[in-house]
Amino acid sequence: MFQDEGRFGLLGTPCRCWAPRRLRPVVGARLERKYLYAFSAVSPHDGVMDSLILPWVSAETMSIFLAEVARRHASEFILMVMDRAGWHLAGKLIVPENMRLMFLPPYSPELNPAEHLWEALREDCFANHVFKD
Repeated sequence: MFQDEGRFGLLGTPCRCWAPRRLRPVVGARLERKYLYAFSAVSPHDGVMDSLILPWVSAETMSIFLAEVARRHASEFILMVMDRAGWHLAGKLIVPENMRLMFLPPYSPELNPAEHLWEALREDCFANHVFKD
């Protein structure tokens, strides 16, 4: 499985959009910096995706995510491919028995197909939206 985290928050991102000729589109904005983090892992073999939304990124929350993926796939051995974020390499990270970690080379996000998940979500679901909470 390929794993990655994405940060989503109330701070909107204006981007291009369609509007009738001679009309300028109006897009709301919010300046509050409040974020949640989506942890996801995708299997290129069968397309199965496991996700959790957690309040921050740390070795503790990463351990919670890995434990949940291991629980959901208890009868399988999981090779989890991930980048070299600090919380992935932390000594406090707890790796389940049915899982091994493999790290991508530094500065190579293009090798992780899970990165494209965040691009699609941000462009299709979050662009030009303002959320109350």
